[in-house]
Amino acid sequence: MAKVCQVTGRKRMVGNNVSHSKKRTKRIFAINLKTKKFWSEEEQRFITLKVSCKGMKHIEKNGLDATVKAAQKKGYINIV
Repeated sequence: MAKVCQVTGRKRMVGNNVSHSKKRTKRIFAINLKTKKFWSEEEQRFITLKVSCKGMKHIEKNGLDATVKAAQKKGYINIV
């Protein structure tokens, strides 16, 4: 599975390493993904998600069920 946050949809970014002589080589900026289990009060079960730390902040602020519904609407999650 690709390294994509299931809540925010964030992916890796591509940029440059810049040396002292200003020579540029490609590099990857990876996101901080964690596989985490969250308890859903609405469904009375655990939901396992691959989320970035920013996604965890979204869940903390808005609640799990509201965040999952918003992510499903945007097409980031396929939870049944």
